Amino acid sequence: MADAEEDFSSLPLPDRFTHKVWKVRKAAYEDAAKQFSVSPSEDDPCFRPFINDPSLWKGAVLDSNVAAQQEGVTALSAFLKYGGRDCCTRTRGHAITPIVEKCLSSTRAATKQNAIEALLLYIELDTSGPVIEEMLPGLSNKVPKNVAATLNALTQVFHNYGCKIVDPKPVLKCLPKVFGAADKNIRAEATNLTVELYRWLREAMKPMFWGELKSTQQTDLEAQFEKIKAEPPPKQERLLRSQQAAREAAPAGGDEGEEDVDDGPEEAGEMDAFDLAEPQDVLSKVPSNFSEQLASSKWKDRKEAVEGLYKVLDVPRIKDGDFGEINRGLAKCMKDANVAVVTQAAQCIELLAKGLRTNYAKYRATVMQPIMDRLKEKKATVADALGGALDAVFMATSLSDCLEDVIAYLGNKNPQVKEGTMKFLIRCLRTTRDVPGKQEITTICESGKKLLAESSPALRDGGAEILGTVMKIIGERAMTPYLEGLDDIRKTKVKEFFEAAEVKAKDKPKPKPPAPKAAAPVAKKVLGGKKPVARKPAATAPATAPPAEPAPAAPKAAAGKVGMPKPSGLGGLKAPQKRALGAPASPRRAPGGPPVMPGEDDAPPPQPKAGLTRGLAGRSLAKPASAAPQMPPDSPPPQSGLTAVERAELDELRAANERLTRQVDDMRQERSKFMTEIQELKNQNAGLIEDHTRDVLSIKAKETQLVRARSDAEATEQVNERLRRELERLKRALSRAEGLGAPPGGSGSPRLTSPTLDEAGIYRDSGAASSNRHRMSFTSTQSEEKENGELLHARTKALSPELRYAGSAASSGRGSPARGFRSAQSNLDDHSESGSAMSRERPGSSLPQPSGNGQESWKRAAEVTSQLKARIEQMKAKQGYSRP
Repeated sequence: MADAEEDFSSLPLPDRFTHKVWKVRKAAYEDAAKQFSVSPSEDDPCFRPFINDPSLWKGAVLDSNVAAQQEGVTALSAFLKYGGRDCCTRTRGHAITPIVEKCLSSTRAATKQNAIEALLLYIELDTSGPVIEEMLPGLSNKVPKNVAATLNALTQVFHNYGCKIVDPKPVLKCLPKVFGAADKNIRAEATNLTVELYRWLREAMKPMFWGELKSTQQTDLEAQFEKIKAEPPPKQERLLRSQQAAREAAPAGGDEGEEDVDDGPEEAGEMDAFDLAEPQDVLSKVPSNFSEQLASSKWKDRKEAVEGLYKVLDVPRIKDGDFGEINRGLAKCMKDANVAVVTQAAQCIELLAKGLRTNYAKYRATVMQPIMDRLKEKKATVADALGGALDAVFMATSLSDCLEDVIAYLGNKNPQVKEGTMKFLIRCLRTTRDVPGKQEITTICESGKKLLAESSPALRDGGAEILGTVMKIIGERAMTPYLEGLDDIRKTKVKEFFEAAEVKAKDKPKPKPPAPKAAAPVAKKVLGGKKPVARKPAATAPATAPPAEPAPAAPKAAAGKVGMPKPSGLGGLKAPQKRALGAPASPRRAPGGPPVMPGEDDAPPPQPKAGLTRGLAGRSLAKPASAAPQMPPDSPPPQSGLTAVERAELDELRAANERLTRQVDDMRQERSKFMTEIQELKNQNAGLIEDHTRDVLSIKAKETQLVRARSDAEATEQVNERLRRELERLKRALSRAEGLGAPPGGSGSPRLTSPTLDEAGIYRDSGAASSNRHRMSFTSTQSEEKENGELLHARTKALSPELRYAGSAASSGRGSPARGFRSAQSNLDDHSESGSAMSRERPGSSLPQPSGNGQESWKRAAEVTSQLKARIEQMKAKQGYSRP
């Protein structure tokens, strides 16, 4: 056995995964899990066989041995934990459905735990949509414990990732079905799932399924909801791989990045009914005479029109359509003299804006100014309805879209309109998620400062609140320029509103400035790098090569000076001459050179420039003629000529360097674009491979079904052929039976006496000479009846009621009349009194037992028996039968 195990361990893992011995498969799952856990990266070769053949995992999670199945699920979890995104996308189509069907409801706790972990890892590596789509069929499983296990797994998914990562709409649609299940465990798990969803969605989830539940179920759920209403908003406990990468990169940019990553899960609880509901077509439900009623001179007709419209629009989400005419009619209602019509029209605008959201932005200009004109109404109910309509319109648009109208109405002459507009602007600043631009902030702050000078205390407080809210958005430091010119009392008031303000917008321009600062040194390095490159061609000239070696510090100074005189050409000429004199004077020409040179180097720059230029010209012309052999590297004349060449080369090199830099940038952009395309192509390739694999498997399944169908068809044809032959045989037998002579009159059963008379007729026609042939025919008929039980059963049913009861009762004994008749026929040659013996052996239980008069039944049975005896005796007499 040990040798066999060593042979098994030498097999490749994919072969051991499919081995017929469960111990070999279990050991293979354990080895695979170890290899995955010690792999250095997700690109390790140990993952490749299982990515190329993802069906191996289907066999692992469906292993018939529970111990091997547990290790198989553990190996799958390790494969997903240490693998990459390809491990998820290539295998989830093969593994999730078997996990839901066989592993979640396993009797082993480790198997269930690892199965749930595998599902969570599938979501962590990619997205939740495909995973939930594969899990939902588990809610329709015929086994109750599988349904309960699937609900438990869904609860764990939402608990770890929340409703922002996992779309709750498909699950909410299935809740009424599971709440209607007969199994109490299913209903209990459905309650747990609903409570978990309520933690994230709150009241927004109810329109999806609440109306389909029973009143008792609603009461129980409300009691559960009350327990968690006081809890803080839930947070995402498990991050996706993409979120983990963002968190790892966040500390490099500062602590703000971590806050941004943490804030994401908190926003998951802000979903509302609009996000969960399906769009509904309300245009078709609007009455056809709506416009006519709205233009009626009777206020009751106008009120009925807007009330009917309100009922139609009262849905969580409205399907987009042409609502232009309706909005124009509602805008006209803002000028209606009846406040009830104005209030109802404002509520209709609010419902439209909330139901259409961003699709309502095109109607903002139609309704916003009429609403703000109506803000002069002093009644609180009307003002609240108008404010709700303005807030809904703002939520459907943005602060930038509404700001122009708001600023215009802040300068309205009517104090009531001005105050209503001011309150609307404050609400906009609190709820907007987009930080206003600098120009918009300037405009808002100027309007707020104007309100500070109003005579009304409410307007002055409103102006301070506007400034304090803006300060909360952009910060105290950025707000300082806008507070100039205000006295200390007003600044204190603004600070008070700043501390109390709550906003949703976050000003994030501060983390961006470090990027240009970090890029600035890079630019300087590039510029500094250009100068040494520009000096190299000049240093490679044969005339200047020797002097460049002994003075290493000179090129640095020269590089700085050559770069300096770009605007003027004279500066470029003087700098090389000054370097040429200063460098050789100290090492070689100190005794022969004039003593004025070192002093002139120390003098201010303007004086030596003029003197050096003249002195250089005289010396360079005189000394080459007299001391040419002693001083071969005369620098002044060549340098004056090389300087112009050097400048030209520098210009060319700079232009070439700029071209190369642009080319490098273009190539980097192209490379990034190509890498993006490559990644997209990889993803498409993976998807195509997955689709191809799925198609191949489906084709194989169809072929298997086709082969089975063909085999079933062939077997059916064989059965039909056999039945057809049997039917033909029965027909021939029936035709022979009907062709024989009719029985004489008697009180016995026709079906029972007919064969007897037929046989008698045969004996009568054939005579004594054919008695043997007749007995053989009768025996063959008996054998055929024994082979075909159905024919015998049919003949028994065709008998008279008395004989049918007798036959059924005698099926387990030996005393039925039919059995006695067959026994008498088969034993004619052996015993002459077999008929009477059969009748004497028949028990009373074999006779018919009708529910009527028992004596009459016994009499009829006795008559049948006597008739059988008489016919048997008659047959014996005709055959000339004699006892041996």
